[in-house]
Amino acid sequence: MRLLRTDTENGIRLESFDDPTRIPRYAILSHRWRDNEVLYMDIISPGPNEGERFSKLLGACAIALKNGFKYVWIDTCCIDQKSSAELSESINSMFMWYKESAVCFAYLYDVEGDDDAQSEDSAFRKSAWFTRGWTLQELIAPRTVVFLTKTWEVIGTKHALAGIIEDVTRIEYGILCGLILLGDICVAKKMSWAANRRTTKVEDRAYSLLGIFGINMTTIYGEGKNAFIRL
Repeated sequence: MRLLRTDTENGIRLESFDDPTRIPRYAILSHRWRDNEVLYMDIISPGPNEGERFSKLLGACAIALKNGFKYVWIDTCCIDQKSSAELSESINSMFMWYKESAVCFAYLYDVEGDDDAQSEDSAFRKSAWFTRGWTLQELIAPRTVVFLTKTWEVIGTKHALAGIIEDVTRIEYGILCGLILLGDICVAKKMSWAANRRTTKVEDRAYSLLGIFGINMTTIYGEGKNAFIRL
């Protein structure tokens, strides 16, 4: 597992931890991918790590550091996605990585700082974050999720906003607050949570659900809809 150092004064740095029993306490970022994300190769390549393209990564490091974390995990740059073996292993491990994080910061780029999440017409309720396939596990797996606006202001926690999130996602309050075990939920109910979520790649509709169902499966990009049949 690679983690990003949150103290970026001397540049952006990644550290690798091969022993799962020695992984330090870390925060984790949940976000919706956009164009021109900073990738693993951008971090390890020589050159300045600055500019608008790096703003989300630096913002995540800053909020994690402010909350006392030396490390943060971000899917865009902590996985070498050019390695099919590493990508497959990471996808199968991702639910556990979110579950074992000390806190998950959910960054909602389409929610302004003055938004009232309680409002029936709030940007929070309409955020694209709730429509992404991968964010389903990123919502359920971590014990603590803190939602942030586009300017990194705190909207509230998963527990505090559970009633609103249940309205938006149809995921039971008890699941969101850890009162009901995920293993006690039937397959059909879990499938219904993912029914209206979208992924860029067809295969990811299945791969993003591996942790939800507690299974491991080899990822084969190019298999298309057959991934869902295998799932």
